[in-house]
Amino acid sequence: MTTLITKYEVPISIIPNRPELDDLYRNHHLTVFRTAYRITGNTADAEDVLQTVFLRIVRREDAADVIERPENYLRRAAVHAALDVVRARRSGADIDLDRLPAPSSRPDEGDLRDVLRHALSELPARSAEIFTLRFFEGLTNPEIAKALGISSITVAVTLHRTRRELQKKLRAS
Repeated sequence: MTTLITKYEVPISIIPNRPELDDLYRNHHLTVFRTAYRITGNTADAEDVLQTVFLRIVRREDAADVIERPENYLRRAAVHAALDVVRARRSGADIDLDRLPAPSSRPDEGDLRDVLRHALSELPARSAEIFTLRFFEGLTNPEIAKALGISSITVAVTLHRTRRELQKKLRAS
């Protein structure tokens, strides 16, 4: 028996006899939602990501028992799921280029965010994840390194290369 999860309520029970999942949801659902929203820029998509992340955990046999650092794990899962949503949105859209308005000399902030989301979705998953954790989630390089199990140097180099690549993509658009 599964209880319906709404935007404003914490479920009483997601799955019977699985209180660790209820606790995991109660303690971390806002982190997952906020992370997803920062990447997708859309409430509905962020809610879909929230649902996807927790449903994947529910379907696992070992569920929440083996998640050692749940906040890091769930944040990373949200980043990956949100990037999947952005990629799917981009690849599923057929745009008639003749009907697009002429680009303005200075795109507004919303346009810039859309361009950045599109550019992020074209990056390798690891680069997009590191960039998102640093600039959307505000983690420091050492925190990212610890969360991903890599060195701080690797994080710094990846961020440098990713920023350079994104700057090229943003200039081109």
